[in-house]
Amino acid sequence: MSNFEFSVPCLFGLEGIAGDELRRLDLPNVRVENGRVLFSGDETALAKANVCLRTGERVLMVLADFPAKSFEELFQGVYRTNLEDFIPRDAAFPVKGHCLSSTLMSVPDCQAIIKKAASKRLGEKYGVSWLPEMGNKYQLQFSIMNDRVQLYLDTTGPGLHKRGYRAVGNDAPLRETLAAAMVTLTRYRGRDFVWDPFCGSGTIPIEAALIAKNRAPGMNRRFSAEAYAWMDPGIWGRVRTEAKDKEFRGEYRILGSDNDPKCISLAMANARKAGVADCIDFRDGDATKMSLPAQEGVIICNPPYGQRMMEQKSAQGLYAALGRHLKYADGWKKYIITSEPEFEHYFGARADKKRKLYNGMIQCNYYMYTGAPKGQKRGGKK
Repeated sequence: MSNFEFSVPCLFGLEGIAGDELRRLDLPNVRVENGRVLFSGDETALAKANVCLRTGERVLMVLADFPAKSFEELFQGVYRTNLEDFIPRDAAFPVKGHCLSSTLMSVPDCQAIIKKAASKRLGEKYGVSWLPEMGNKYQLQFSIMNDRVQLYLDTTGPGLHKRGYRAVGNDAPLRETLAAAMVTLTRYRGRDFVWDPFCGSGTIPIEAALIAKNRAPGMNRRFSAEAYAWMDPGIWGRVRTEAKDKEFRGEYRILGSDNDPKCISLAMANARKAGVADCIDFRDGDATKMSLPAQEGVIICNPPYGQRMMEQKSAQGLYAALGRHLKYADGWKKYIITSEPEFEHYFGARADKKRKLYNGMIQCNYYMYTGAPKGQKRGGKK
């Protein structure tokens, strides 16, 4: 088998978590950088990362890495890349990418140059003047940052956050990769009672159930590289069988609640698609009024933000009501993500820790109430 370099783009703030995941998968040479994680490996590593990774966005194979400050340098760098080792004669090979802090900043122009260079290289190697592009898609991607080009082959297809269980979401769905990271940061392993009082389409409870079961998130979906001519199709079956053998069996206490009955129906349907409906109880309920479902546990939630689903003052009022309701819930650890900068003031308690995360393009803080020593100052602004 060959040895390749891979790049896994991540939502900002999740790089370290994704890096830890890759290390637990025994993938070699893991390096964490801003916005991505790099690792090395063969075709089996490619399949394992796609099937098992919870918090990365996709798995990109690095085809080339070179400097370029002009279109000619960009063309020559792509033209020198051994694309014929990965892209067959009849393949479709569209190009997409981004540019940042570089001399070359026009994405459409860079796309056109890369396409032209790739077409020339492949045409010459296959001895044809025209490439039909009627076969399977081999998506090329590029990143040009600080005048350095990286050319990739996308092995994933639709992003890794698309597990296959959520056909539609509610008004402001949480990306599955972020939900998985939020659960991971609580150190949940299936033993505690988990409650999401703003469950929406059920993403947090479903990701908690997948983590509790140790079920690979990509078990029930397909990946672009499964159709690649140079990959042994048996690898995917072996990786999925190995992942299946590592699943846990047990009884788990996971609750998702929401004050919108339509969300509850949607969440139940999504849990059935994910194969974890037996692990999760969904029910209607107002998070600021309903009784605590147990004496102790972990609350993980993504309440509405003022800039997304509600007016800011309404959201702030909701945080205050939630804080009053949970003020004496000392047996519960609380993990809450929001973009509201004064959340702690409205909630009425300072978090023991907080971590900057991004929900899409929205900068948020993940407030972690883990049980600070008594005497902690409550209420008021920092």
